[in-house]
Amino acid sequence: MLFQTGSLTRQIEEFFFFRLIIQRSKMLSIFNSIPTHMDYKGQKLAEQIFQGIILVSAVIGFAYGLIIEQFGWTVYIVLGGFAVSCLLTLPPWPMYRQNPLSWQPALPETTGETQQKPQENLKKKKHK
Repeated sequence: MLFQTGSLTRQIEEFFFFRLIIQRSKMLSIFNSIPTHMDYKGQKLAEQIFQGIILVSAVIGFAYGLIIEQFGWTVYIVLGGFAVSCLLTLPPWPMYRQNPLSWQPALPETTGETQQKPQENLKKKKHK
């Protein structure tokens, strides 16, 4: 016998396990292409939109609930406003990525200890 039944079963399980991992990694690679960042001005805009929608829905909900004398409708309208504001502000829509940061270029790394960090150049004070 070339294979024992236990080792053949194990080899088959490993084959399908690794195949599943490869398929799952291909599926997850789709998510890597989705942008997940938002610049600072985009964050500010998203916060303003979120607060504005919540405020408007709270005022409308309060007024409508007061007119028909049903507090439940006030809650429903505020929750609806919350859902709309989450849909508009949580994903990093392109309107939130209009002002990217310009990073400074990286400093070249030097090998050796001849170059000290700026903090190390300062004279150390002795405590009395």
